[in-house]
Amino acid sequence: MTATRGTPFFLVSGAGNDFIALLDREAPPDETVRAWCRRGVSVGADGLFSLRREADRRYLLDYANADGARAALCLNAARCAARLAFEQEPDAGSLTIETGAGDLIAEPVDDTRTAVLVPAPATGRRMTLRANGRDVPGWRIDAGVPHFVLWWPGDLDEAPVASLGPVLRAHPDLGREGANVHFVDLDPPERFRIRSFERGVEAETLACGTGVVAAAACGIAEGRLSLPTAAVTRSGFELHLEAAPDGPDGLGRWRLSGDARIVARGHIAAAARA
Repeated sequence: MTATRGTPFFLVSGAGNDFIALLDREAPPDETVRAWCRRGVSVGADGLFSLRREADRRYLLDYANADGARAALCLNAARCAARLAFEQEPDAGSLTIETGAGDLIAEPVDDTRTAVLVPAPATGRRMTLRANGRDVPGWRIDAGVPHFVLWWPGDLDEAPVASLGPVLRAHPDLGREGANVHFVDLDPPERFRIRSFERGVEAETLACGTGVVAAAACGIAEGRLSLPTAAVTRSGFELHLEAAPDGPDGLGRWRLSGDARIVARGHIAAAARA
């Protein structure tokens, strides 16, 4: 590779959540992440991650949202990172992915799907937020990153994600950093539909892996869902959740599986930073 060819990268997608992926390279500065992730004038993506091999079957994941801010965890990015890692080690039956929220075990499913084993989230708390002149009841829950989950009673396709989502995402009662916001249509006990407004992207995304885990945990807490279950994302892809064997620490784990694919690979030219 010569310097004139630019930075080598992969474009990957997890259930429609797309990312710029760098393999065995340091993540760039925040301003470069923002420039590269801008749609229409650059590569365009919901976020960027750097995946570096630490040892055999062990990788370090450094993830940033499209606004350049680092996030401790993104499960769609983690599954995509696992896809890249399994391409480097095709005989591996499992891999460890180090994230800011702790280690994840990744497993291959097939050519377009991977799975990650994640800690079962702690029970969230019910709260009601005042937004756009209405009371919005929901759940505040942490699934590696903070989420606000609300049950949408009507047609989910008509939910005001674009107008209500940003108000809830930055609501002061959710703390200084806010939270991802999820509008959920429950159809228990086998599956649910979900639409997500994500911080850092500051828009609706086609899927949110940690949001699926958060929504399932809230549904289970209310007795309206049970494992195994599946979430139908805005992209139409399904993410599947099931109970997994307890971790070495004895704590419960869930297995999240779904679409994770390498869409393209190439080099990012200097003009992409403009």
